[in-house]
Amino acid sequence: QVQLVESGGGLVQPGGSLRLSCAASGNVLAIDRMGWYRQAPGKQRELVAGITSGGNTNYSDSVKGRFTISRDNAKRMMSLEMSDLKPGDTAVYYCNFYLLRRGTNWWQDYWGQGTQVTVSS
Repeated sequence: QVQLVESGGGLVQPGGSLRLSCAASGNVLAIDRMGWYRQAPGKQRELVAGITSGGNTNYSDSVKGRFTISRDNAKRMMSLEMSDLKPGDTAVYYCNFYLLRRGTNWWQDYWGQGTQVTVSS
């Protein structure tokens, strides 16, 4: 059994900052790529930021320069530092790990439960 647990969402004023975290628990053997996605009401889920096993990162144009993704392989964790937040960043944020579970030989996508980020004055 593998679970991804997210934390750190909440309500913040425009221009403020938040930090999201996601940790994997259970029978995890290895983790490849990690990513943060978000879904606003009435919109499709979109990739916000991704990080490879080697630490290479990519960001959507809308968050470039404001968000920073990082990972701690030893702790099986990923974080997203968000600054200069805008009302348009309001969404449910989901973490995603592409990982190999112990006792299997195939890689799978796992998702967190989602955490709400609301940017409003």
